[in-house]
Amino acid sequence: MDLWTLDSAIRNPIFSSSIPEKSLSRKLGAVEIRFLKRKLSTSGYRSVVVRATSKKSNDDSSASGGDASQENKPSNGNKSGDSVTPKPFGLNTDWREFRANLFMKEQDEKAAAEGHKPDTTSPEAEPRGLKWAHPIPFPETGCVLVATEKLDGYRTFARTVVLLLRAGTNHPQEGPFGVVINRPLHKNIKHMKSTKTELATTFSECSLYFGGPLEASMFLLKTAHKTKIPGLEEVMPGLNFGARNTLDEAALLVKKGMLEPQDFRFFVGYAGWQLDQLREEIESDYWHVAACSSELICGASPENLWEEILQLMGGQYSELSRKPKLDM
Repeated sequence: MDLWTLDSAIRNPIFSSSIPEKSLSRKLGAVEIRFLKRKLSTSGYRSVVVRATSKKSNDDSSASGGDASQENKPSNGNKSGDSVTPKPFGLNTDWREFRANLFMKEQDEKAAAEGHKPDTTSPEAEPRGLKWAHPIPFPETGCVLVATEKLDGYRTFARTVVLLLRAGTNHPQEGPFGVVINRPLHKNIKHMKSTKTELATTFSECSLYFGGPLEASMFLLKTAHKTKIPGLEEVMPGLNFGARNTLDEAALLVKKGMLEPQDFRFFVGYAGWQLDQLREEIESDYWHVAACSSELICGASPENLWEEILQLMGGQYSELSRKPKLDM
């Protein structure tokens, strides 16, 4: 019997590593996944360690503790007796989706423990599919900043959703920056009368969005396959961004038939902060920080994105989505 074991851990630096564990086992056919759930640390967040154990053979017997081993038996096509290298099973390559599933499961367990019955009439009670969103404690590349009601009096950022293209942790000299993704200008690039050839031809029918108050233009590229695109920077699997200096490379991929113009979304301006500045704004409750799916970010109704993300986040966030806008 040939066994292989995958050990994976998702840990935040603020998590405590010396907290007792509680094991929760799930079996999926020949795959057994054990969730070791740590109790809440003093910071209020939970550390989750995941171990997945799978059997290559069809033998019904299982190894206890994951330490048992047995001499490899060569197959008919392996006369040398060398052990066969196991192939990994299909783990999702986007760890954000894995984290979201853990978060949603934990919320369901918490509600069940408190005796709450799911409210089937609320938007967040709809079945979870390709669109999901949940709060996270700190900003990260690919997260969204959702404006709180404190920004209702600021026209530039009132009820906006900012996709963070860089969190600033790897490029502290730049600071974090991103683009507003729910402010379409209802214009195409051809209306700009750009002098740049690629904008006037290849991307002339692409939509324009207000990206922020700082002067620069950027674009997002949504791809069906979750692979990196040469010359562009990955925000999350299946979503890349570029600027004016990478426009020619992107246009070349379109001309080769590898990409379609409708896969691009162009932004006029962007939003940027000093690293400490964004942290202070979050601590002052100007922004809610959330992780959400790429399908949600690139959805067809950007005007409703602010409400949709808050509703998917649930609880107090869902209540905020239904509050009337404050006039200041």
